[in-house]
Amino acid sequence: MIKINNLYQQWLEETKTVPDLHQELVSIANDQDEIAERFYKNLEFGTAGLRGVLGAGSNRMNIFTVNQVTQGLAQYLKAEHGRASVSIAYDSRINSELFAKESAGVLAANGIKVFIYRELMPTPMLSFAVRRLGCQSGIIITASHNPAEYNGYKCYDPQGYQMTDEAARKTYEFIQKTDIFKDVKTMAFEEALASGLVEYIGEQIIEEFYELTLAQRVRPALPEIGDLKVIYSPLHGAGNKPVREIFKRMGLKDVKVVPEQEKPDGNFPTAPYPNPEIRQAFECAIKLAQEEAADLLLATDPDCDRVGIAVYDDGEYKLLSGNEVAALLTHYILKSKKAGGNLSQKPLVIKSFVTTDLIEAIADDYACQTVNLLTGFKYIGEYITELEKTNQSDRFVLAMEESYGYLAGTHARDKDAVGASMLICEMAAFYKAQAKNLVEVMQGIYEKYGFYENKVLNFAFEGKSGMLKMQELMEALRKTPLKNIAGLDVLEFSDYKEGFIEDLKSRGRRPIGLPKANVVAFKLPAGNSLIVRPSGTEPKLKIYITAKAQSREEARALAGEMGRSVGELMGL
Repeated sequence: MIKINNLYQQWLEETKTVPDLHQELVSIANDQDEIAERFYKNLEFGTAGLRGVLGAGSNRMNIFTVNQVTQGLAQYLKAEHGRASVSIAYDSRINSELFAKESAGVLAANGIKVFIYRELMPTPMLSFAVRRLGCQSGIIITASHNPAEYNGYKCYDPQGYQMTDEAARKTYEFIQKTDIFKDVKTMAFEEALASGLVEYIGEQIIEEFYELTLAQRVRPALPEIGDLKVIYSPLHGAGNKPVREIFKRMGLKDVKVVPEQEKPDGNFPTAPYPNPEIRQAFECAIKLAQEEAADLLLATDPDCDRVGIAVYDDGEYKLLSGNEVAALLTHYILKSKKAGGNLSQKPLVIKSFVTTDLIEAIADDYACQTVNLLTGFKYIGEYITELEKTNQSDRFVLAMEESYGYLAGTHARDKDAVGASMLICEMAAFYKAQAKNLVEVMQGIYEKYGFYENKVLNFAFEGKSGMLKMQELMEALRKTPLKNIAGLDVLEFSDYKEGFIEDLKSRGRRPIGLPKANVVAFKLPAGNSLIVRPSGTEPKLKIYITAKAQSREEARALAGEMGRSVGELMGL
């Protein structure tokens, strides 16, 4: 505790030049628990960059922690590349623009060229800018769908995907050697701009992104697109302008934007959890739909890399899961490309290994390969890059994660809610012309391939004690793997940290063949499975359940029983 109090006193002194942070520290002078929480560790930098609660302290997002990381990044880039340049974008969150401009100033002070967007932009447009401008890295200031008190800092590889493990490890080594108050070089943003070390990204780059996005349409001449009625919400984030521009260019005319959620606002007053996975984020859109009937409700998260939808069916708006939208898009794109005669000879779709196996069943029908990768879109970005290097990028059809992230095209290497919104609307218009909505189409897919119920359980573990508890649970699962879940015997146990799959009957092992990750998985009979992993961005333990049955009711009942069973076995 002595070390923590010394850190507190140092920060109290050093933040006198930043009144809001200083006053925040003054206000907790007599609260040892709060002091400990803010200073017991530094925010950890990894392949997901930084993410944390805004505020004063080494375990908080503020200009000091952001600038320390940027200084470490600058030193890494100079060591690896000599001369380097970096693209920067930011979303609507509290202090996002401030952190973006501070980062630009630190990079400029280190002699690194910076290209920065003039206003908030989606994550995929940052990914595109890194590639298009030939940068050695990229930064976007965002905390994705977290509540308003969070912000984050994501770093990118020269190929436009998030930093790989090795690059993040090297960068972190430089960060650790950087004294947060003494070693950071800084330059005022306006000074850096005037010097030419910082340059605004021009309209040409934005225009190219739009053109390449529109090129991903699979039925570009679809006349029925004009008949689709859409209500869109950017959830106070970066999607407002780009998504609406794409809608306009594709000929989608009947689009109503949720007025309460149109303008950027990092406080997210109408959506405390600006997450398109949950119904609460759609409440304003559903209310508007009572006045302006719509076929489809669509919402993008604050940095516009993920999109969720609700479909009007049988008198109500029904939310579709990320897995269901992934299945619908896979089915629609493969079907459309085959009908148009432009499906490559060896097509492939890419998904995270926690995304529904229904994708593989659909893909098999079109002689399409399915590639399963670890969770994290950087792995998908890496795979697409390898396809490009071997002149196989024409094989790529679609990439997806169950957490509402999709990518079509190779111009970006991260989740893209701009392009996904476009394809979802095209797909909805196509089926509307056949008197079907997307719920009905999904039902048809289930009837053909089987009912897959995919459920994600989230268990929160806040603070230092919570992180230790998560570690203990994961190690316990490795030491003594579960042998029976909901009355189903475990057939195979996979440990992605140690890199093996074990047949529990024969005790034989074989390699997984993927990068190491803190994940364990249990294969059950008849296509059922369970995966456990800590979140890479939040203090949560995530359990992914896949239940397959002949009917939706049976699949849901089995998924519920599996969830209860594993909860009891793990003491959750």
